[in-house]
Amino acid sequence: MVIAVDFDGTIVEHRYPEIGEERQNAISTLRRLQNDGHQLILWSVREGALLDEAVEWCRERGLTFYAVNTVIPEGMSEEEQRNVLISRKVNADVFIDDKNIGGLPSWNSIYDIITQTSIPTKVIKKTSKSTPIDDDNLQLPYPAWMFWKKNRK
Repeated sequence: MVIAVDFDGTIVEHRYPEIGEERQNAISTLRRLQNDGHQLILWSVREGALLDEAVEWCRERGLTFYAVNTVIPEGMSEEEQRNVLISRKVNADVFIDDKNIGGLPSWNSIYDIITQTSIPTKVIKKTSKSTPIDDDNLQLPYPAWMFWKKNRK
């Protein structure tokens, strides 16, 4: 699965243009997702030196990305890049961003959500923690945040 991940406010606390402190378990969870075979794209408003700084910050902590602000993988030759339509709008199966409707759940919950096989593929409306979601009797192991997810085959 291709996962696009925001940087400021998601991997680190929001201190733009500086780099904030790492959000609890962010790097370890992303490395775990990578080890599970997922491709990670850093998807950030940062550009130029600020983007390079964020990429290096992650690299120093053992996290490298399949691509950065594009669908083009790192290390692709310039000739190969010319054959790919370049856009800041990335194509991903899942987007992790602090601006999600409902906010950003904990990184442990994010891992559980991504690795669950029975996640609904439609928007889940936020309910109280004590109210289970009845989507064909679906019971989620986390508060009912709103998530979008493409169908998995």
